[in-house]
Amino acid sequence: MKTLKYILLIVLTAIGISCENDLNIEPAQSISTETALSSEDNIINILIGAYDEAGQGPTFGGQTQIIADLLGNSGQVGWGGSFIDPRQLNNKSILTNNVFVRDLWYNSYEIINQSNLVIDNISLVTSGKANQVEGEAKFLRALSYFDLVRLFGKQYTAGGANSQLGVPLQLKGIIEYAEDLSIARNTVEEVYTQIINDLNEAYNKLPASNSYFVDKYAAKALLSRVYLQQGAYANARDAAHDVLQSSGHSLTPTFAGAFNNNVDSSEDIFAFQVTSQTGAQQLINFYASQANGGRQGDITIQPGYLALFDDVANDIRDNFNYVSPDNGEDLTSKYTNQFANISMFRIAEMHLIRAEANFREGSSLGLAPLVEINTLRARSSASPLGAVTLALILNERELELAFEGFFLHDYKRTQRTVAGISFDSDSLVLPIPDLEMDTNSKMVQNPGYTN
Repeated sequence: MKTLKYILLIVLTAIGISCENDLNIEPAQSISTETALSSEDNIINILIGAYDEAGQGPTFGGQTQIIADLLGNSGQVGWGGSFIDPRQLNNKSILTNNVFVRDLWYNSYEIINQSNLVIDNISLVTSGKANQVEGEAKFLRALSYFDLVRLFGKQYTAGGANSQLGVPLQLKGIIEYAEDLSIARNTVEEVYTQIINDLNEAYNKLPASNSYFVDKYAAKALLSRVYLQQGAYANARDAAHDVLQSSGHSLTPTFAGAFNNNVDSSEDIFAFQVTSQTGAQQLINFYASQANGGRQGDITIQPGYLALFDDVANDIRDNFNYVSPDNGEDLTSKYTNQFANISMFRIAEMHLIRAEANFREGSSLGLAPLVEINTLRARSSASPLGAVTLALILNERELELAFEGFFLHDYKRTQRTVAGISFDSDSLVLPIPDLEMDTNSKMVQNPGYTN
């Protein structure tokens, strides 16, 4: 894409550089392409940069989740902040110059480009880490494309051609910008196919554990989420079951224990790391009070969410909130530590996917759906259900995963209306940003938007 002029930021180490070579070191500000792509260490540093772009940038640093919560809001949350861009999302009246949308688009393609550079030059990794490094890069590329296609393309239809426009698939790293890099949008089907291919390859290349970087079960957790969004329930069930059975992750003993953690909890399949040195997360900025590091609590809990609870007296999740001293509104307690890690995949989600997929398929792989849902409810002291329906499973999913970026995607995949708007409405798809439309001659704008 012509406008996506990615900046390659590499932190070069001084290991192995002798004193007599000091004067020959290229300054980091003007490092050449040949140097940047010349060694295993530099390729690994590009991969670390991709993690940093993802976790510290606007995409998975909170903006993707916030966009999905506000655009998918059906009375669960309210927007009380002064910023116009999130207000447009909440009102489902987005302009093509929306800054949240613009930043999400470009940051996502920065992650993709850095991942591509790693994949393109994986032959430089000769120390035995090549499979792991390539698997991590393909995971990050798949993660980025999955949220892009869900937000900028119409919902995937199981059994359909899915020829509706998705997003451009850029699968080679871009370094030089001397030519026109305009690229057309691929179909939703093509983007999903690429995501699934990347994740299957990542799963086969990644180790079973990988410190706080992605491992094979992070890839399988994302694959389970992708299959669920497609309506491929047997595949979603099997992928979630693999994670539940083999990853070693488990529910934290308490609901509160799954959130605001400086180190990954037993429930975190993968989380982006945040420290006081690297900066705070946007989820805190908009969901938390000033005392907890936020603006004041711009995104508030509304009665529509609280009305979903069937056991108000006992369910801890119903009271997992606090009153903001700044505006007197109810705020979620999921975001009260401004330097907490950003959890991308929790084991609770895998339980919910397996339960829903088992129910839809009439199977009981791992646990029967009723047993699985009641196991999850027990963690929050909610009374057990006597029977389960699809509506109850979806309700349980909302109680457990609220304010984590699932509202829009769950409502669209289950074809429910969002604030009275049809799931396939043009207004529930983000516009291609103005700058991309102005500079990419092959780009087509989404219906309902004009530049």
